[in-house]
Amino acid sequence: MSIKNRLKWQIRKLLIDHYPKLIIDHEWPAIFGHPVDWDNPKDLNEKIQWLICYSDTSEWTRLTDKVKVREFVEERGYGHLLTRLYGVWENADDIDYNSLPGRFVLKCTHDSGSTIFVDKARGYDKGHINATLNDRLRQKFGYLNCEPHYNKIPPRIIAEEYLQGDFQYGSSASLVDYKLWAFDGQVEHVWTYYNRTRESVYGNVYDLDWVCHPEYSAFHDGYRDGDGILPRPQCLDEMISAAAALSAGFPQVRVDFYEVGGKLYFGEMTFTSNKGRMQNYTQEYLRLLGDKVKLPKKRCPFK
Repeated sequence: MSIKNRLKWQIRKLLIDHYPKLIIDHEWPAIFGHPVDWDNPKDLNEKIQWLICYSDTSEWTRLTDKVKVREFVEERGYGHLLTRLYGVWENADDIDYNSLPGRFVLKCTHDSGSTIFVDKARGYDKGHINATLNDRLRQKFGYLNCEPHYNKIPPRIIAEEYLQGDFQYGSSASLVDYKLWAFDGQVEHVWTYYNRTRESVYGNVYDLDWVCHPEYSAFHDGYRDGDGILPRPQCLDEMISAAAALSAGFPQVRVDFYEVGGKLYFGEMTFTSNKGRMQNYTQEYLRLLGDKVKLPKKRCPFK
């Protein structure tokens, strides 16, 4: 990295740590063609940015942490939905692969996208995996897209249960992902993702009666129309109840689940879905979801 780029990166980090609004104001118009309406945010994207800058996001940090969120899920009575946890490490070189089962999942606790699926029967490169994970441990994920709450999560690695997918709609490495939009205990819709690859993912938005609403999505090469083919999940009612309970007390959060063999599993809680810069939805739908967000009293956590 050149001296100029290194300086720009240091300035960016400083601003995200103390004045994230300046970064958002700089980047927003290039993405959406207009500035954020800070005085009267309307759609879900804008309200997420407002919450980043003007609300207490300390719980976002705790519940985005892939270890700490497990404690929260248990506290709210849904520990039975958690996958098996095999271990937690601060350095990938400390992982005892021999003690782990034949198949498992490795991921970092402080970021998104670091998941590695391991199937011992197919072989694996321990050195490459460790190097990749240790590199991710050194990265502050929140600096990439102005999500400051990620930077306060202790960087660790966890090994979890490997869930087998339904090959009709996904693969073992790409389960059907049920993402429920919830607003302080009120669940609105289920956003589905499946057949995820590096290039694209198929998806749709369903209401709570499992009616597909393609008109809510803005499909493109990376986000393809799933044509509403997914059957109603067996655990839909349980999924909705769990998302309602877990979201209580939060103006907005996306609660993710998996269903395997008729059993429901908790995935994660996400407070800045797609960085709070979602482009897979129509503006009308983003406004519909934004109307559900009741903003708290304004405060300035960044000094």
